[in-house]
Amino acid sequence: MHPKSRDGARNLAHYLALRKFDTNALRGDLRRLGLSSLDCAERNVLGSIAAIEQALSQLSGTGGADPLKLAEALRHRNPTADDHRRAILGSSPEGRDVSIMVTLPSEAADNPTLVAEMLAAGMNVARVNSAHDDADVWEKMIANVRQAATDAGVECRVIMDLAGPKLRTGELKPGPGVIHVRPKRDPLGRVIAPRRIRLIPDDALQRGTKIAVVPVHRELIEYAQEGDEVRFRDTRGKKRRMRVVVKDDKGIVLESFKGAYIATGSKLTLVRQETGEKLDYRVGELPAVEQPLLLHVGDTLIVHQANTPGEPAKEDAKGVILKPAHIACQQPEVFEYLSPGETISLNDGKISGVIRKTSPEQLEVEITKAKPTGSRLRGQRGMNFPQSDIRLPGLTSVDKTNLKFVAKFADAVSLSFIRKPADVELLLAELDELGADDLGLVIKVETKKGFKSLPKVMLAAMRRYPIAIMIARGDLAVECGWESLAELQEEILWVCEAARVPVMWATQVLEQEAKKGLPSRAEITDAAQSQRADCVMLNKGPHILAAIRTLDSILRRMQTLRFRKSS
Repeated sequence: MHPKSRDGARNLAHYLALRKFDTNALRGDLRRLGLSSLDCAERNVLGSIAAIEQALSQLSGTGGADPLKLAEALRHRNPTADDHRRAILGSSPEGRDVSIMVTLPSEAADNPTLVAEMLAAGMNVARVNSAHDDADVWEKMIANVRQAATDAGVECRVIMDLAGPKLRTGELKPGPGVIHVRPKRDPLGRVIAPRRIRLIPDDALQRGTKIAVVPVHRELIEYAQEGDEVRFRDTRGKKRRMRVVVKDDKGIVLESFKGAYIATGSKLTLVRQETGEKLDYRVGELPAVEQPLLLHVGDTLIVHQANTPGEPAKEDAKGVILKPAHIACQQPEVFEYLSPGETISLNDGKISGVIRKTSPEQLEVEITKAKPTGSRLRGQRGMNFPQSDIRLPGLTSVDKTNLKFVAKFADAVSLSFIRKPADVELLLAELDELGADDLGLVIKVETKKGFKSLPKVMLAAMRRYPIAIMIARGDLAVECGWESLAELQEEILWVCEAARVPVMWATQVLEQEAKKGLPSRAEITDAAQSQRADCVMLNKGPHILAAIRTLDSILRRMQTLRFRKSS
């Protein structure tokens, strides 16, 4: 063990030994005597047992309690554990012990103001996911984080994720570049408000916005004035006209009271109000619309090895499927570990199926779980095989390449889909080779095997310092079953508490607020429960700033009620 982890490792061993005994009856007896029931013994197992022994001796009249020894044994806050938390997560903001980690969106590379606002809202750990973007984007993101932290006079750690042997669907065949303009309607289908779209110069950088953005020649923007009209025929040949209602430094805003489809290359005619002059332009390059696979129960899905874009099923005029939907697997070497009859889970368990046929080239899957109206499967979505004995290496060739960047720019590295101690040892060997002695290590628990071997995985990781454990609840729920997630989460919290290793609470925290702007009641309760962890992770979304502020407020409120599991 690393010298700073040795006490935690020893306490973990004591905790595992204690867990070998059925202490339920003993706990009940202790409660009836008004004594500790070992419910909070994880962080100091021998100290808790010693305190109970002294109390029992005093009650039975066979000995006296040592006040100093008792006070030491019953300490709730272990300073060593707090040091471990600060070593990998840095200092938390004043008044809040729990760190907030946020996954940085791609926009963070080009928008330093957004990063500064995230820090001001409460973020003190930034997460960069190497499964998305590239080294140039990552470097800009991290530079913006460092600069924003320096300007604000605060500390913000950077943790980078390695993808690990994550199984994902491949890319889908891109559809046409098109935008669907839809005005707002009441329940009877009557238009009650126009739809707004913004025209911007086709050589300008597009920023995130709530309204549709259409690139056009800069000249159209310069000539247009409020009150002018833009006329066109949409992709269906229907005549449409929109009025210019706003002109600002970003472009012009149009309003439409009728639905329309605008595609790349569509002809637009600017009709100037003052002169009646008509000027023709073309729509610039619109982003391609992904064509997701729509899957129903009973459908066949082909998962293939070839790295060709996936496509929806092809049907004839009568709706008979001529060719089933197909999609690639990004790590087809997994095929050799799969057998007919085993299950497959897609898109975080939203779609499930059974493997009917296997070959080195493809899998034939029958869909057994989907929405009644069909579920959509997109590219880059998770793929799990809960019943299969998959033996892929814990560190891929891409991970090894990315690790060089991580060692140079980040404060800690996070490894996904660890299943056994050997996966950790492989990563440690790579870090030793790179000379990355000070790089922190985060172990993500998101597989059934990883959960079952968690103590051994942790002991392997505790050979270096500092480390942390992440409860990656998304894939963990898919692999082990949704109904087991709460139980598994408790177990991981207990084991991490015993090892005095910081724990991160991740996946779908305030997700509805981050994406839609309003949290559900269940999300608020979940966020409150996350105060038991050392760090809580939020995923990116258009309303991420509001989600950070909400979580910051919840964590501060809960801190006045409870320290971890102690009221």
